Formats: sequence, structure tokens, C-alpha cells
Amino acid sequence: MFLLRRRKLDGPGAEGYRQEIVPEEFPPEEIPPEEIPPEEVEEVRLVPVSKLKALTRKKSKRRNGLIFGLGGLFGIIVAAFFANQSDVINFEGLMDLNLDTLLDVIPAGIIRDAKELTQNEREAVNYDSFSVGLHLQSQGIKAKHPVIMIPGVISTGLESWGTEEKSRQYFRKRLWGSWSMMRALVLDKASWKRHIMLDKITGLDPPGIKLRAAQGFDAADFFVTGYWIWNKILENLATIGYDPSNAFTAAYDWRLSYANLETRDQYFTRLKAYIETAARISKTKPVLVSHSMGSQVLFYFLHWVQAEGHGGGGPRWVDTYVDSWINISGCMLGALKGFPAAMSGEMKDTAQLNAFAVYGLERFLSREERAEIFRAMPGISSMLPKGGNAVWGNKTWAPDDLPDQKVSYGTFINFKESNSTHSPRNLTVDESLDYLLEHTDSWYKHQVLSSYSHGVAHTRAEVEDNERDPRKWINPLETRLPHAPNLKIYCFYGIGKSTERSYFYREDHDPLSKLNVTIDTALTNGAVDHGIVPGEGDGTVSLLSNGYMCAKGWKIQRYNPAGARVKVYEMPHEPERFSPRGGPNTGDHVDILGRSSLNDLILRVAGGQGDQIEENYVSDIREYSEKVKIYNDDR
Repeated sequence: MFLLRRRKLDGPGAEGYRQEIVPEEFPPEEIPPEEIPPEEVEEVRLVPVSKLKALTRKKSKRRNGLIFGLGGLFGIIVAAFFANQSDVINFEGLMDLNLDTLLDVIPAGIIRDAKELTQNEREAVNYDSFSVGLHLQSQGIKAKHPVIMIPGVISTGLESWGTEEKSRQYFRKRLWGSWSMMRALVLDKASWKRHIMLDKITGLDPPGIKLRAAQGFDAADFFVTGYWIWNKILENLATIGYDPSNAFTAAYDWRLSYANLETRDQYFTRLKAYIETAARISKTKPVLVSHSMGSQVLFYFLHWVQAEGHGGGGPRWVDTYVDSWINISGCMLGALKGFPAAMSGEMKDTAQLNAFAVYGLERFLSREERAEIFRAMPGISSMLPKGGNAVWGNKTWAPDDLPDQKVSYGTFINFKESNSTHSPRNLTVDESLDYLLEHTDSWYKHQVLSSYSHGVAHTRAEVEDNERDPRKWINPLETRLPHAPNLKIYCFYGIGKSTERSYFYREDHDPLSKLNVTIDTALTNGAVDHGIVPGEGDGTVSLLSNGYMCAKGWKIQRYNPAGARVKVYEMPHEPERFSPRGGPNTGDHVDILGRSSLNDLILRVAGGQGDQIEENYVSDIREYSEKVKIYNDDR
């Protein structure tokens, strides 16, 4: 049985309580009834215990019937798919399949049960919608600064605008970030691949194909129906007075290299115009909110906007037009999982699947196909690790190695057996990047080297020289923050979720594969799990990438010569046991966007109360940062 309990709100400067459901074995606090205003109780959308019991008891048979029916339908589809691989069934007739025709086939009773079950479960879990915004509204916090959001790689939908015959069936349908993507991927995989991959030579649209980033709040609030991304933040922003007149989403095509974002879409020109217009209309400098890869995109923009021959805003533009930068889970030094994705089409998510799932995935979308897709999206390669051995360690040491650790994180790619040019020896991050470029196609090597840089500038002179080289603009260890002494930077990220830190590889002996190596998924020993060596982070991005620049890097003068203020607020991963997305205290890389304390922090900055936020460290990032081999100029 569960009971209603009042819990003190977390987050800096939070006052008051919110109501939540807790197990009966933890008795509720004794709170006088007069301290609970009736209107607060009425705002809470709860399902009574008796109703939950009734739902569990009465719906069990109907729920089982629903699952059985849908499972049967799914089984038929899967069977048909594998039959199609053997030329038994022709799928061309299914290309006209849509939701309406599917609903005509499914029995009406199953449809009715599904709707009722979905509604009842939604009532049970959505009781805290808007709660953070309502709480801050009661404290007098309201919209002040315009808010411009730069989403991450998964957050932006891509829709087709091609009008040639092969694209007409997809016109204005999302081929990334919707059920249309799933349909196209299952029913016409070859066509989906042609649309989603960029031209390997130019890095732009292939002939006759035109995919563009969806725009507006719809581009980023949900990935697919029911899987929210920015929706929780939008709900709470709206509660304190935000709407499309003072909040904007600057979506972009994350497949493109950053230079091509401007070449093809004039993305940075438009972003500059958004910011200037918002500042002029509101007479207040905007707050920029970025997530994941979006933080790299924004860092590039801060260089582009002031550079002659590019944005042309001059050295004071950022200080004039930007109040604050909220950096959420920003992979400032890359995402280590980007390497195996490009090298062999793998990552932790695929390596740790069970044998049956691996078989199905390989039949449907092989490692070779996945690697080709990742390589043909130059934007993905912007997240290859930066800082080299100075940040990530050498063959015997890494700054985030733990006491008594048997395998140092410094050997990023490990080969259990080293007996050929394909598996020469264990490799550091620097050596791994060289290995990747040596063992992939020349067009991919050209795309990476002409677009990005992954090193370290150890002197002020190097940093200033790099300001004239756009390849360096994504790397905060080779370039500096703008001359903006009034700029405030807030680094908010999760910690405490196992995150891939290094890998064990082996040679790929599959005669049908063009890949030379693959993750050694058969290797599970001690800390090594299916060839993956876990470390600290948010489940996607390593702690060093999330935290080093915020905790230490931007305190080095050559990287922050104007002394912009930087605050760090780490949030431990404390998921609710039965919540599929982790609940209001998750620290997961994506799900953190729905975390209560993160929403609280964002609203405080947007409402002009960011100065009240105090730093919060729960990891050892400061200790790790001191071990990184990057020093002040005078050392």
C-alpha cells in the first residue's frame, strides 16, 4: 500500500514541500492539517488506493488479453519480416499501411482496453506535472530573460522535404524522431538509409534527397509519442510565464558538420538573429540553454558569431547579447561512445544485448551498416574524445583511475590478443583516433580532419592563434571563452550512472564483414562487462567530459581570459525503482531533462535568480581535474 507524504523540495533556495506517494512502511511525517492549504491538495492528481486496487484486480485479465493480442500482432509482423528476407512475402503492399488501417484490423475490445489502461496509468504517474513551476511561481519567480534552447543529438526530429519520386511518400514526414521513422526503417530500410545518410564526399544532401530539422517546440519536446525530451522543461517554463513570444527552440540538423550547418542551413546566422531580436524586444539579454551535443554547437557559435568573415559581431557581441549559458550534460570533451560507433557500429547499448537480441539486430541492421551510417553523419564525429592523453591518460595511468583498479582507463582500446596490424597493441585515446582514421575510408578521414581538432593548446599564444581556425572552435582545450566578463555559465549534469570508459576489442573474423575489429562481447571478467569497461558519468557521457572544463578548465586563464563566472551543480542518479525513465531524481543523460531539481535550477536562472544558486559537488571531479596534465602557463 502507498500513502501520501509531503517532502521538502530539492534544489538551491527551494522552500516549501511537495506531495508524493511513499510506501506504507515509511510512516508519513506528522504535519498539522492547517499547514496544508486545500488548494494544494486539489492540485495533486492522484489515483486513490482503492481505485488502484480495483484497477489491478479488475483489469488484470483484460491487461493480459491486451498484451496477448498485441504480442500476437507483433509476432506476425516479425515473422513476416523474416519471411520477406527469404523472398516468401512481398512487402510492397504494406507501404500503404497507416494507423487507421491498422486500427481496423485490431479487435475493438483490445483498442478500448489499451485506451483505458493508458489513461489510468497516466493518471497515476503524471501527478507532478507543472509542480516545479507552480512552486517557484508561489515564490514570486516569473519569466524575465528570453530563453533559447539548443537541443542535443536525439532531441531534434528530421523531416523530408524532397519532392522527387523516391521521396514523395515521405514528404514532411519525420525520418528521425517519430513513428514514421520506425515504419520506414522496417518496411523500406534501403530507402531510409539513403535518406538519413549524407553525401560521403560533400557532407551535404545526396542528390535528390532533402532532410531538414523540424522547427518549433514540436521539434524537441517528444522523440516519439510518449517519450518526452524537453516537454517537462517547457511545461514548467510556461508555468512562470513563458510562451512562444519569449522562448524559442533553435533546432538543427545534427548530422551535419558544424561548418556545414552554416553553409547549407545558415543555422548560426539564424541563431544570431534569434538572440538579437529577443534582446531587442524584451530589453533583456537572453539565457541560452543547451543539452548534450547542443553545448558543443553553442560553444562553436560563440566563436563564429564574433569572428570576422563569419558572424562579424566583434569581440563584445557575447557580453552585449547573452546573459547566461546553461550547459546541461554537455559533452564538452566528447562522448567516448562515439569512437566504437564509428569504428565498428557498436557501443554499450548494443554490446550488452542478449544473444537473441543481437541476432535480430544483426539481421535487421548489421554492425557494418551501422558503422557506415554513423560515419556518413559528420556531426556525430564531432563527439570523438578531445584532449588526448593529457585528459584521458596513458598506457599506465588515467586521472580517474580508482585505487586498486586492475585495468587503467588510460588504455582506451584493449586487445586481449595482439597478433596483427588490425590488433597491434593496447591503444591510448590519441593512438585510438589515429587507428580509426587509418582503418576507415579516405572520405571519412577527410571529413573528420577538415572539420574538427582534438588536441590541447598549452600556451596563450596557441589559444589566440586557434581563434582564427574554425576546426578548433568545438574544442575548449584549444580555444577560449569569449571576452564576456558579465557572462554566467551554469554546468548542470548527472553523476552516478555506469558509463562506458574503455573497451576490449578483437579481430572480426566474419568473412562477410568489411570491418576489421569488433567489441569482444564474450569477455566478461571482473569490471569488464561484455567487452565494456565502465566508469563514472551519466550513462552516456563520461564525468571528465561533463565536468573537467567547468570544475577546472575554465579556471585556467588562457581558456577564460575575461573571467566569466562558472558554477557547477552535480545531481546524483537516484532513480525510482519502478519508473521507466527514472523519476524526478534521475541523473541519466537524457532523462535528467525531466528531473525536478534541474527544472528548478533552469527556472531560477531564467527568472533572474541564478546568483542564488550555490555549487554542488557529489563526485570527485575536482580531484580528477587536478591530475589532468594541463597546467597554467606559468607552470
